[in-house]
Amino acid sequence: MTEQGATVSHRALHRYTGLPVDLPDLEAQARANLDPAFYDYIAGGAEDELTLVDNETAWSRLRLLPRVLRDVTHVDISTRVLGARVASPIGIAPMAMQHRASKDGPLDTARGAAATDSLFVMGLFGAGSAAEVAEVPGSAPRWLQVYILKDRERSAAAIARSAEQGYGAVMLTVDVVRQGNRRRDARNRWAFLQSDGGIEDPNEIFDHALTFDDIAWFRERAGIPLVIKGVLRGDDAAACVDAGADGIVVSNHGGRQLDGAIATADALRDVVAAVDGRAEVYVDGGIRHGQHVVKALALGARAVFVGRPVMWGLAVAGAHGVEGVMRGFCDEIERAMALCGVRSVDEIDASLLAADLREPR
Repeated sequence: MTEQGATVSHRALHRYTGLPVDLPDLEAQARANLDPAFYDYIAGGAEDELTLVDNETAWSRLRLLPRVLRDVTHVDISTRVLGARVASPIGIAPMAMQHRASKDGPLDTARGAAATDSLFVMGLFGAGSAAEVAEVPGSAPRWLQVYILKDRERSAAAIARSAEQGYGAVMLTVDVVRQGNRRRDARNRWAFLQSDGGIEDPNEIFDHALTFDDIAWFRERAGIPLVIKGVLRGDDAAACVDAGADGIVVSNHGGRQLDGAIATADALRDVVAAVDGRAEVYVDGGIRHGQHVVKALALGARAVFVGRPVMWGLAVAGAHGVEGVMRGFCDEIERAMALCGVRSVDEIDASLLAADLREPR
């Protein structure tokens, strides 16, 4: 199922890779290539999928107030995340089971990210070796995402290795105290497969007792910055920063956990205000347009993450598909910034948003 409204024209997809021009077309081709149950696992959300759809439409409800008569001959979309330079403010979110989309799985994703100098977050369940991914040539930063398991030493060991392997930060996902009710997966009798071929139930392996007090414990073992993913409330974000977090990802797990949860575009402003500059704030969920990225930055995000579009590119053309998707987004960001009259991401601020104009397009 293509998410409603996903009509972005990623012309760079065709220019760089020969892939379909539009993301819906790319998704359709990926769907044809994938096992139907795996497609549903990636594309689907929890229960009635209300939050899944709202994630995208919430970005479209926001309206831009472009500036004119600015010299935009040169537009620089590069930025920094936790001090490291990246070519654009869009990074690749952690995704499970990438080996089902491409033979080389996250290695292909890392190659596509490296080709575009994009931040890539390697997932604990990305179905690949974090050490091998770390060895993929490239200058852009890589982070390692982990869940906290009941066997905390298993998570602690992965965190402890991350700095040695060259990862620049650890992303700790905290919104899976229990698996969301994903009806497509239930219909398909989908089993969560680990990379070693075993089957583990997330409801049994994840630590449900995690609290803010544990953040400092994991921060100490990481020895590198700690980013907390899965926050939707300002008070929770402030508490994470108080406990030692260096970054916050505003995320509802792509609409895959609590159906009816607030869209990330609607949650972002309050989180940014609560953090008050003490940590970097990022956002994911429903970002399908370069304009969405500009809107996120205008709301105060440092950068954004995308997942599903990258998975479609991976399924269609491996590393080249990932590269094409990321170049498509970069082209759109540059164009949107130029049309908004801004020459660098530092010039993007709240004045570009018309907060009282929120009718769906």
